Amino acid sequence: MPGWLPRAMILALALYGCFQLGSWAFYQLIGLLTNIVIAFFLALAVEPAVGRMADRGMRRGLATFLVFLAVLIAGVGFVVLLGSMLAGQIANMIEDFPKYLDSVINWINQTFHTELSRVGVQDSLLHSDWLQRYVQNSATGVLDVSTTVLGGLFRLLTIFLFSFYFAADGPRLRRALCSVLPPARQAEVLRAWEIAVDKTGGYLYSRGLMALISGIAHYVLLIFLDVPYAPALAVWVGLVSQFIPTIGTYLAGALPMLIAFTVDPWYAVWVLAFVVVYQQFENYVLQPKLTSKTVDIHPAVAFGSVIAGTALMGAVGALVAIPAVATLQAFLGAYVKRYDVTDDPRVSGGRRWRRGEPVLSRVHRAVTGRGGADEDGGGTDDGGGEERRSASGE
Repeated sequence: MPGWLPRAMILALALYGCFQLGSWAFYQLIGLLTNIVIAFFLALAVEPAVGRMADRGMRRGLATFLVFLAVLIAGVGFVVLLGSMLAGQIANMIEDFPKYLDSVINWINQTFHTELSRVGVQDSLLHSDWLQRYVQNSATGVLDVSTTVLGGLFRLLTIFLFSFYFAADGPRLRRALCSVLPPARQAEVLRAWEIAVDKTGGYLYSRGLMALISGIAHYVLLIFLDVPYAPALAVWVGLVSQFIPTIGTYLAGALPMLIAFTVDPWYAVWVLAFVVVYQQFENYVLQPKLTSKTVDIHPAVAFGSVIAGTALMGAVGALVAIPAVATLQAFLGAYVKRYDVTDDPRVSGGRRWRRGEPVLSRVHRAVTGRGGADEDGGGTDDGGGEERRSASGE
């Protein structure tokens, strides 16, 4: 056995053990790393407001606290308003549920010539096996729901805490990062940080603009259908559909449908149809144009980045994918050397060569820059003919 083989085997086993330990630690800390990523982008989003307040003489920690306090007050107020509205509407819907059930049963009897009754439907539902299993599962799942809610609150607190420190100690964090880099690299890091702030702000601006357009469109529909609480429902649809990726659209459309159902069951169908149609318009027309303009990336790249972010990090990846890709693209664009494009019809979408033209004639014209006989109306060119004969002889 060679003398180096035992040492190589020990080194390979040690590297494999370190890899397994690193993988285990990464999967254990994936939740914390995800919270840090969210907190970092949230700090980038509030950085412009905090910076303006700090430039006017306010302490950066106080400015960050005031910004986060305003965001927290707005969020809590919105949730409380919607919660009170939803509780009242659910109570009204429960009181009027027998009336809605009678209208549905009458429509079924008239349409399908059946003889259903509300008492019979209620008895069949109360004595059904699936209802009993659902009640049992709900009773056993109360603890799981409580654990999920507490975990969500703890995660939200963690994100706000990290984002507060990132925003309040932004200059100190940049100074600490630049202190371990040479001067040339320091300029690049600061430029990348500035680009990230601009692109994150542009992304939030585009999302806010789409939320405004969505809220106005749904407000017009709800007013037309005479659905109560139309302004609050419009704000709900605009914010939830834009700032909660993947499932935000369904959550946003469920509440207006529920409220519309209390007015007229058919209004809920109209709201559902409008939500589906508007979502297609937003996905294929509105969102690509606004996103590409505010964060300066191609619509296809924006769409692909959302898909890739969702595959890598789920809903969080879908939320931060576009500003992250826009930041990377802008940073690379500042250092990638570009050249002037040649004046060729194929670049502008035209066709340089006509179909059926000999290859030798194409090559000759490309080299000499002279046109053939069929290009100048059938005439001849004596000088060009001699050059072509010499070229063919060669």
